[in-house]
Amino acid sequence: MNRYAAKTMWRTIRLRWIVLAVFMIYIWLTMQVPGMGEWYARILYPVLSTPLARISSLVPFSLGDCFIYGSITGLLIYIIYRLVKRRQFKRTLFFTVEYLAWVYVWFYLAWGLTYFRDGFYQRSGIAYVAYEPEQFRHFLNLYTDSLNASFCDFTEPLPKELVDREVKKGYEALAGRFDLMQPRAYQTGKPMLIPSLMSGVGVLGYIGSFFNEFHLNPALLPVQYPATYAHEMAHVLGVSSEAESNLYSFLVCSRSETPQIRFAAWFSLFTYVLGNAYTLLDAESFDEWRSRIRPEVKELFNAKNAYWQNKYNPLIGEAQDIMYNQFLKSNNIPSGRKNYSEVVGLLISWLENEQL
Repeated sequence: MNRYAAKTMWRTIRLRWIVLAVFMIYIWLTMQVPGMGEWYARILYPVLSTPLARISSLVPFSLGDCFIYGSITGLLIYIIYRLVKRRQFKRTLFFTVEYLAWVYVWFYLAWGLTYFRDGFYQRSGIAYVAYEPEQFRHFLNLYTDSLNASFCDFTEPLPKELVDREVKKGYEALAGRFDLMQPRAYQTGKPMLIPSLMSGVGVLGYIGSFFNEFHLNPALLPVQYPATYAHEMAHVLGVSSEAESNLYSFLVCSRSETPQIRFAAWFSLFTYVLGNAYTLLDAESFDEWRSRIRPEVKELFNAKNAYWQNKYNPLIGEAQDIMYNQFLKSNNIPSGRKNYSEVVGLLISWLENEQL
């Protein structure tokens, strides 16, 4: 390489690092300065995510999964090759760090900064309702009656086009109320690239932030599919909180014209309501409440748990739980994985402030 070419190359590298530094500073400021996360979610996120979603919609498979697995494989091959050839270790480290830094920037600019938008109560104007025993019992009665009344046979899967249409219709009515993006007609759920791995760690769905996709586990039971679909769609509409996504999923599905989707909404909350009831009620009250649940609902719940337990790999599952818990805590969700179950508190506050 002649001196001119080397000088040009290093000038290009310096320019890349300057641009990278500007992006990193913007991301750091958005994480630290109140209001910047909300500005990002309302103004910048729709602009950046639209072309990514458009590109992704052109193929039926996950571009994000291909990018992630391809990056991991490519980096390992690159590092091993450089080490075997005994090339300059510093340069290898330099380019590896730069590549990972660009991935970091892409993740947060494409979606990740939604973790730092204003909280649910601040954004919605709904007043937080503190826990009171009588109030919780009232909610529990309402929930149990609605769950039992909504029960219907749900052993056969609904057409995916029907679920997509019903969920999008629900979000079109809900988006303005909670400052969410309107759902895009061309954006639908995609299967995971390696579903067996995701089943082994208990993952039912996830957002692919790099190309604004949302993914569903093909192994989902029919009764789980609608609520999971609506939950993951909430993420691509600008919501990072798992509790919020659970709430919006419930509100959307519970208002569907399809009976199975309405039942799926109430059933999707059962795990979280069960956990809250077990913690907050005394043993006698808990047993009394549990006896009121329809036998068909309890049978379906037990079958669902057994189904996923057979697919679960404790070793990688527990490792994934630890990593995801730390990831959430480092991204403005201090409760970590417990955030999922906080949907009950959001729903109680919603019921106290709004008409379901």
